[in-house]
Amino acid sequence: MKNGKQLFKLLLTLFLIWFIGHAIYITIDGLYDDGKNADIAVILGNKVNEDGTLSERLEKRLECGLNLYQKHRIKKIIVSGGLGKEGFYEGDKMRDFLMAKKVPDTAIIVDNLGNNTRATVMNTMKLKDSLHFKSLIVVSQYYHVTRTKMLFKKQGFEDVTSVSPDYFEIKDAYSILREFVGYYTQ
Repeated sequence: MKNGKQLFKLLLTLFLIWFIGHAIYITIDGLYDDGKNADIAVILGNKVNEDGTLSERLEKRLECGLNLYQKHRIKKIIVSGGLGKEGFYEGDKMRDFLMAKKVPDTAIIVDNLGNNTRATVMNTMKLKDSLHFKSLIVVSQYYHVTRTKMLFKKQGFEDVTSVSPDYFEIKDAYSILREFVGYYTQ
């Protein structure tokens, strides 16, 4: 019985080291902005409130993407999200926000079928030939960008970087755990 407890403690310790190392890596990777320009930005959707307003998290993502556009680091923006349980298409609401900030409609591509990260990546890759992009910047929360970039690379798209907003909340702890699981199950 003693050997079983020791093995369990060893495995638990190794798992915790792996998890903590992964959490540190995705945090550093997610907060790092290399300052590069790209052809497009892909802003991943998030909750639209029941009254049709954007959640603060989504608004911060859009402000981050808007900043990239205003600084001429990108030429076009893909906004990707699905139909939320609140009854709004995230992509449409994201486009409306950007247009209200003077981004022309011609610079915004709406993906209302980006119901999850994998769908956003697949939908973006389908646009690659028609939009002629060779580089992109992922815009999402810091804990989410490492997995998103990994999914693009799995599709053979290598020139992908990321930017995340300076927006943090208590929920991030849960999100880091979710991203840990998601990274290894994609």
